[in-house]
Amino acid sequence: MLIIPAIDVKDGRCVRLYQGDYQKVTVFSDRPLEVARRWEREGARLLHVVDLDGAYHGAPRNLRAIGEIIHAVDIPVQVGGGLRSLDAIGAILGLGAARVVLGTAAVEDRTLVSDVGVRWPGKVAVAIDAKDGTVMTRGWQHQSEVKAKTLAQDVVLHGATRVIYTDIERDGTLTEPNYTATAEIVAAVPVPVIASGGVADVEHLRRLQAVGVEGAIVGRALYTGAIHLSDALALSDQEG
Repeated sequence: MLIIPAIDVKDGRCVRLYQGDYQKVTVFSDRPLEVARRWEREGARLLHVVDLDGAYHGAPRNLRAIGEIIHAVDIPVQVGGGLRSLDAIGAILGLGAARVVLGTAAVEDRTLVSDVGVRWPGKVAVAIDAKDGTVMTRGWQHQSEVKAKTLAQDVVLHGATRVIYTDIERDGTLTEPNYTATAEIVAAVPVPVIASGGVADVEHLRRLQAVGVEGAIVGRALYTGAIHLSDALALSDQEG
């Protein structure tokens, strides 16, 4: 199982939100690229970068910081946040991102998922960010009428090669992941699923691995020291 450090960028800084609330921000570093280098030095094989300003405003806002991260490391970087047009997606891939992560666009414009899959095969993942089983969009500020499982099945038909499932109510809380909801998504689609939200200790990662996810995105727990990346990677190597 991949252990994927999260780097959320807001106003050019590395931050974490609490349950997606833009008013509950903790700043962990003014230099996201140094954070990226740290996770690479400690053994990460993939980074998950989110442009929080982009997600909120609907278009990338931290291209410079994201580009610096991508060029600072030799491991793949997947990027999401405000990617709602082919131009925006092309700009991120042009910076060298290994994969783009579509969220709002996957709900509001399924053809965009298909178009990205055709133009950049294997480069599109879809983030399904849910609250009480219903997908939230536009930086987690808007509640759609789409159920998480339904969206997961639909976007795979439109060319998504991975699904990233986040339980918003667990995100940034250091409680525990929503294993039941994650397992439902894993069972619903034939593509790899990455879990996100609520990871607070290595045992949580062990349970996610048993659910069958390809990887787990870990954010606040790494930044606070609740989990050491080396311990998480040792679990992954041991049981992988």
